[in-house]
Amino acid sequence: MIERVIQLRDINLVDFLGVENKNIRELAALFPTAKIIARGNEIKIQGSTEVVTKVHDILQALLAHYHHHELITEELVHRCIDQEVGLHTQEKQRHIILHGARGRLIRPRTANQEKLVAAMAKHAMAFVVGAAGTGKTYISVALALQALKNKEVKRIVVTRPIVEAGESLGFLPGYLEEKTAPYLRPIYDALDDMLSLEKRKYYQEHNIIEVAPLAYMRGRTLHDAFVILDEAQNTTATQMKMFLTRMGTHAKFIITGDISQIDLPHPNQSGLLEALDILQGVTGIAFIYLDEHDVVRHKLVKSIIKAYEQQAQQGNLNQLNR
Repeated sequence: MIERVIQLRDINLVDFLGVENKNIRELAALFPTAKIIARGNEIKIQGSTEVVTKVHDILQALLAHYHHHELITEELVHRCIDQEVGLHTQEKQRHIILHGARGRLIRPRTANQEKLVAAMAKHAMAFVVGAAGTGKTYISVALALQALKNKEVKRIVVTRPIVEAGESLGFLPGYLEEKTAPYLRPIYDALDDMLSLEKRKYYQEHNIIEVAPLAYMRGRTLHDAFVILDEAQNTTATQMKMFLTRMGTHAKFIITGDISQIDLPHPNQSGLLEALDILQGVTGIAFIYLDEHDVVRHKLVKSIIKAYEQQAQQGNLNQLNR
């Protein structure tokens, strides 16, 4: 039996160890032959050489992740165990996209998010398809701000189709801007995570950042701009073609969408679905697909997505058997 000790320096113990040392208890449960003791600012690992080495490597990988993201989740503990020391190598490779508001580091947190970052370094346009919580919008906004900061573009345009769900815009109170604001709120949430409120307002007042409904894009040509079409699954085929042909010189386009949440009256007529079919193989366009492993929200979100996917697959199977 051997013992190794890991010193925990410059970290919030609750964020790393979990409430009541939950993360360490999860690790201990998966390595029952090891004795893992978290006391004060150190963790002691006791057991056979092989097991102690594995647990030590996993904890070091989790520490590397913590120093990048300042939080360890139960899901990450299990993923790190599955990959053993692989996470540590991956985290070293992932680079910071930008420093957000309050000094927060904005960076890809999964391998597929890293693929999106790499794709936009080589392509002028990318389609990013994934379920809720996979970071499609967040990483796209970060990349747009990075391009603006690096003077690769002169402005950012973020747009969404306005699809009414149960209430008609005509009957909602307020002016058009007030009526459409709730649809665009997720964009502002991402921006506010990466910019101070003062800087975000300055950029908007000077048209450096524009957040607007998709209908406002008609008839325009967007030069020297980083343009994001969010919730693209709710575009019609006509709207998608209109948007894609707005691309001007020195522009970058990202189109994000979740094909499992189409709110159109006829989901099979989604402009995103058509574009994914028509544009496959077109040089200069990248296609990135995110899945439940890329979910960075509460761990239940991943379970919910998986359950819905299983239900959809079962429904398709039942139809084939009829």
